Amino acid sequence: MNHDSYPNDYIRDILMGVKTIALVGASQNPARPSWIVTKYLIERDYDVIPVNPGLAGTELLGRKVYGSLAEIPFPIDMVEIFRNSEAASGITDEALRLVPLPKVIWMQLSVRNDEAAARAEAKCIKVVMDRCPKIEFGRLSGEISWQGVNSRMLSAKKPVLSGKGFQKLSLNRPR
Repeated sequence: MNHDSYPNDYIRDILMGVKTIALVGASQNPARPSWIVTKYLIERDYDVIPVNPGLAGTELLGRKVYGSLAEIPFPIDMVEIFRNSEAASGITDEALRLVPLPKVIWMQLSVRNDEAAARAEAKCIKVVMDRCPKIEFGRLSGEISWQGVNSRMLSAKKPVLSGKGFQKLSLNRPR
């Protein structure tokens, strides 16, 4: 896989195909990007499991925080890495020891580790590096264009007001 650019269908298939996301590096600080992404993905009906050893056993946005991937007692579809590129190697290795294996390893913006990606891909796990699922979801669903950002996507979809008081589109993921 060329990790310098991803086809829209590759990203869309991932976002539509995962339900359970372990977010490694979750923060309890609402000003931190990991908190914002966690909240956004929860609001889009993903089951986000925060992972942070310093917060283990507490709750974050109504979800139990785990200290490591190995402590999560159920299968994970995607591991999202909100740590630096060097730490991504060990987190990827931890994910590769899970049974069953996750479908996706996603490294957040500015996080890239080609060696870790190669190890994951050798186990048939999809990898995304240096991308944000919040941004990609917003871009592919059309939400991001509501803020004046060019999403590079043309759509005739009409925005729908959700029952939560704000508009959101979806990728038509099965619930």
